[in-house]
Amino acid sequence: MTLFGYLIRAVRETVRYKLLVLVLFPILLIMPIVLALAIYWGASFTYEQLYSKVNTDLRVADEVFGRLRQEYLNDFGRMAESYEFRTALDNNNVTAIQDLVTNLKLGIALTYLHVVNVSGSYLYEEGPPRHTRSSPSLLAAAQGQATVNVEIFSAEDLGAEAPFLARTLQLPLIATPYAAPTSRQMEDRGMMIRVIYPIKGTNGKIKAMLDGGFLLNGNFTFVDTIRDLVYGPGSLLDGSLGTVTVFLDDVRISTNVPLGPGERALGTRVSAAVRSKVLGEGVNWIDRAFVVNDWYISAYEPIIDESGKRVGMLYTGYLEGPYRSILWKALAILALMFVTLMLLSAAVAIRGAKSIFKPLERMTNVVKATRAGEEKRIGSVNSEDEIGVLAREFDIMLDLLQTHSQQLQSWADQLEDKVAERTSELERMNSELRQTIYLLRHTRQQLVVAEKLAAIGELTAGVAHEINNPAQVILGNLDILMAEMGPVLAPVQNEVNLIVQQVYRIQDIINNLLQYARPSEYAGYMSDVDVNTSVKDAIKLVQHLRGNTHFSITTKLDASAIVKINSQELQQVLVNLLVNAIHSLFEHDGLIQVHTRDWEVRGVVIDVIDNGCGISGDKLGRIFNPFYTTKGQGEGTGLGLSISYGLIRRYGGNITVQSTPRLGTQFTIWLLSIPVLVEDETMLVEQIQSIVDEAALIKSATKDA
Repeated sequence: MTLFGYLIRAVRETVRYKLLVLVLFPILLIMPIVLALAIYWGASFTYEQLYSKVNTDLRVADEVFGRLRQEYLNDFGRMAESYEFRTALDNNNVTAIQDLVTNLKLGIALTYLHVVNVSGSYLYEEGPPRHTRSSPSLLAAAQGQATVNVEIFSAEDLGAEAPFLARTLQLPLIATPYAAPTSRQMEDRGMMIRVIYPIKGTNGKIKAMLDGGFLLNGNFTFVDTIRDLVYGPGSLLDGSLGTVTVFLDDVRISTNVPLGPGERALGTRVSAAVRSKVLGEGVNWIDRAFVVNDWYISAYEPIIDESGKRVGMLYTGYLEGPYRSILWKALAILALMFVTLMLLSAAVAIRGAKSIFKPLERMTNVVKATRAGEEKRIGSVNSEDEIGVLAREFDIMLDLLQTHSQQLQSWADQLEDKVAERTSELERMNSELRQTIYLLRHTRQQLVVAEKLAAIGELTAGVAHEINNPAQVILGNLDILMAEMGPVLAPVQNEVNLIVQQVYRIQDIINNLLQYARPSEYAGYMSDVDVNTSVKDAIKLVQHLRGNTHFSITTKLDASAIVKINSQELQQVLVNLLVNAIHSLFEHDGLIQVHTRDWEVRGVVIDVIDNGCGISGDKLGRIFNPFYTTKGQGEGTGLGLSISYGLIRRYGGNITVQSTPRLGTQFTIWLLSIPVLVEDETMLVEQIQSIVDEAALIKSATKDA
């Protein structure tokens, strides 16, 4: 057994250890939670302060960057609006204009400065005609608006200003940890603070424009000035290092982040996470980040060009290491204080709990002995506190329990015998009741149909005989009349034929009524019948109906058992069901399925399924009633299904139906291999009624029990 398993077992089985766990649990659980919360809060608060400081540093750097651009714009405005420059411009004094432009360029350390017209062509310069770089800022200045924006100059743009710029600004990219993968090897573009100031004449039209730029690539004065302003003496811990960087896309083009001793990290790239957040999503990054070769508390913001595109980043940050070291030292001291306090609290709790252990252990031993069948008591206890009172009362309770246990055991022995006897009797009667209920449910529908057949059968027999005699007289007199009249009947021959046809129809209806009323008189001899062959023959007999309705019949003949039935009667039932199915089909896509299968070892099941109009629920319970039909007026007698039902029931079988309106109907014929002939429906009714009476007696007896 492992040490942990031993401790768990000791806690479960020993009062001493349980009490120790109860006493020490708050100390061992709450104190670590408090310690963890203190460490988490301390670390979170510290880093929140660090992030707040670096965010402030970024705001200062952004203000310096914005102020620098505004100062350039102000310098351009002062010169453009000066009396000296305007006089030279009005007099077209090329020398004076060039001197003033040169002095301004050198005075504020511009990379380039030109005087251009509204279309961007250089003015007052020697050499072939040249044009300044076209941009939205140039178009805005041509409309009279002074602009100062950040623009990205390609290598061609830089070469157009001065060939040496394109060469000197080529910056090889240095592989940097955590940077996004790239196939570029060189950065040859330039980030320019471009100022364009329009000069208007006395008539309000623009005479010329001052177009100048300040290149940020490799401009260490710019980033060092911001660093000295933001991270002056005393602003950071000893060992930390404040840095400022200007990025072109994700490449450092001006920075004071060290790559090595005395070397700036030009050409290194920002981490992929920062690039995705700042350049990809356009939001500021205020968090720790890996910068070149170490972790810094960092702040980044996107640099936007004149068209609103994110073209670079401005960064401020300082080394995280010194702050992290001080934080972990403070947290270690805090953890040590907590551990010391926990140990002192645990020692006091264990010492105070010992006074409770001994009485409780004695009580535990008594409980174990009692469970083992021994008569043992706690005895005298010196303690007068609640534990002592509990021990004395425990002994009294044990004595009472022993007396009551003996009495209960005697009563339980008597009660068990009575309960077992009554339970056995109830189980037997419930079993009989369940069988009876099942039989009643199974025969309920048969009882209803049998009562209808018995009542209507007597009526139909009398009606059939009364109608048959006049029909025979009519048919005989018609034969005599036709023979006597001869050719004279030619004009009304069709009407006479119609009368004969209807008389024969009356005779067919009468035969059906007689067959329904006394099926035993019309039943044929039984023989061994293969239902698969009967199905095939019945399908052949309904093929002539295809001329009126388009349908198809599919079969799945899986039955292998032989049934005893009159084959002609079975075929009559199948034809009747197939004709009814055909009449229920819609005009198109009519499908009838005929399936046969074995009914366990009892017989055969035949399914006739169609996808026709179906039968509604209120009509489904009456379709086997005599003279009830779901067809239109004059299209059926309502005897087909009732006669079919009577034929199948005579051989001990059954016909069931399932139907869903507009989806189709399924008739199922259940045939026995060894039929049980039912000669009289009245006899069937009497048998079922006797079953009902017997079930009522069983139910009454069960209720009394």
